Amino acid sequence: MSPRSRFIVALLAIAAMVPLAWWLLLSEPPTQPPLVVPVAVAEVIDAGPRLIEIHLGEVTGKVQLRHGLDGGWVDGKSGDVLQASDGVRTSDGSYAVLVGDETWEVKMEPGTEVGIGELKESITRLLLESGMAKATVKGGGRHTFEVRASNSDAVASTDGGVFTLASNGKGTVALGTESGEVAFSGGGRVVIVRAGQQSIVRPGQAPTTPLTIPSSLLLKVALPTRATINTPKLTVKGDVEPGSMVEVQGRIVTVDERGHFEVPVSLREGKNGLSVKARGVGGHEAKSAGEVELDTTVTAPTIDKNLWK
Repeated sequence: MSPRSRFIVALLAIAAMVPLAWWLLLSEPPTQPPLVVPVAVAEVIDAGPRLIEIHLGEVTGKVQLRHGLDGGWVDGKSGDVLQASDGVRTSDGSYAVLVGDETWEVKMEPGTEVGIGELKESITRLLLESGMAKATVKGGGRHTFEVRASNSDAVASTDGGVFTLASNGKGTVALGTESGEVAFSGGGRVVIVRAGQQSIVRPGQAPTTPLTIPSSLLLKVALPTRATINTPKLTVKGDVEPGSMVEVQGRIVTVDERGHFEVPVSLREGKNGLSVKARGVGGHEAKSAGEVELDTTVTAPTIDKNLWK
């Protein structure tokens, strides 16, 4: 082969190797699919609205709790936690304070029973079975506090303020507002009871027009006209402003829709003090006291029918 031919062959070989060299040296390596690592996704559980925690605060005397609608009554103490459907009751001469987080608190007067309804972040519902309770609501417009009365359609509701609600358990419900405003409904009517006012719902009736709380509480008690009697039983009768709480000899008694009450009192031989105390939803108290002596040796005078024969 001539030199010219060998040169041409070499040139063609070099030209053929250029694409191969470019493919080996300059081309990108084949793309690998990305490695996918599975990541665990936390399950999101909707726990719903936060529940208000309620517990017994200050306790004085005998206070009992009921866990659940069908539970029995057991003695309670400060710090006990309550849930929806539980109940609390105070005996004569006893007090209890219910505390709902930092949102509200309720002071229960003697002889009062309260049932726990809804306990949500947005609303609390309680049931006043009977007695008197003072509520201090600090919701600041973010929480609705509602109290219903047993054996009545009366409902008190507010988002902030201080009010007292009383129920005789037979349809008579009274409300007095100390601060803020309280919506008071019943009988298809709603009234707004403002600070310094009170209203009352009687059985089957709507709330009365709110009026200014009187400066004193009316209490009339019929005490014995004789200082000495010979029967160990005495009936104490009286009248008070309807919706008030009345204690006779330290015992809570029922006041009817007219404000009348009657209660038998047992006497012991000798002198017996008589004490009647009343408290209204406006915060005023009234007292009446007396004394009677029991002498069973004294017999009632009799007339001999044969005296003039």
